[in-house]
Amino acid sequence: MKIAAIGEAMIELSMVGDTPQIGVAGDTLNTAIYLKRSAPNVQVDYVTRLGGDAFSQRIAQFIGAEGLGIDAIEKDAEKTCGLYGITTDQAGERTFTYWRNESAARAVFSGPNGPSFDWLSGYDVIYLSGISLAILPEDTRAALLRWLTNYRTQGRRVVYDSNYRPALWSDRQTAQQVTRQMWHMCDIALPSQDDEAAIFDETLEDVAARFVAMSKTGALKRGPEGPLCLETGQSHSYAAATQVVDTTAAGDSFNGGYLGALLEGAAQVDALRAGHELAAKVVCHRGAIIPA
Repeated sequence: MKIAAIGEAMIELSMVGDTPQIGVAGDTLNTAIYLKRSAPNVQVDYVTRLGGDAFSQRIAQFIGAEGLGIDAIEKDAEKTCGLYGITTDQAGERTFTYWRNESAARAVFSGPNGPSFDWLSGYDVIYLSGISLAILPEDTRAALLRWLTNYRTQGRRVVYDSNYRPALWSDRQTAQQVTRQMWHMCDIALPSQDDEAAIFDETLEDVAARFVAMSKTGALKRGPEGPLCLETGQSHSYAAATQVVDTTAAGDSFNGGYLGALLEGAAQVDALRAGHELAAKVVCHRGAIIPA
């Protein structure tokens, strides 16, 4: 099985007291790494565009060292990579600051004759998020959505997490429209209740009811409460994290653990538990990627 994760890999700057730590992360990259760790026999490639700067080279080396395929990474010598900083409060909740306007990833799939997605044709599963789509120019995003619709007719699967960052969208109406399209299209849905409530101005109960009515494969992520199975509408009892240090990548790591188990044939209840248990470990560490 070959899986492509599409998105933006960035330099991560996190503070430990007054001391900065530098890492590499990005929502779909985090998921790709945890998916590969959870299912080491599955081929997972990362699809993005990087710049010609030294930090972009560092990102590519990091991605390869995590066992992900890097052949689908495009290069643009005139651009740089994105950067974001994390600060956390005493409860481990994080606040992000971004520097990504000149990121090469915003031009991924761009070519002299318009957007091209030919490289994606060889994959069995494509994973992307709301951030993956929000950073793209409108014409590239529209073309990708059309391409994905056709891709699914060949018996292949699309996995989506709406992962909402308002500042990346031109307006909330556009975010709503694209998100609705993706929930209608995707085969495996991995929404977070807080993101969906923010996008559509719904209560948490309304979000759960909407997704259960879709009867899709997937999970509604509800933080410490644990995931809600979208196929059955059932919830189970899940152990809480022992000590929450940093909630960065909690949802991303859940996605990786869940998908790793599911794509290797695990039952839904086992895949849901695998995702939750991995996320509960990740939030006990600082930064998006914990030691292997």
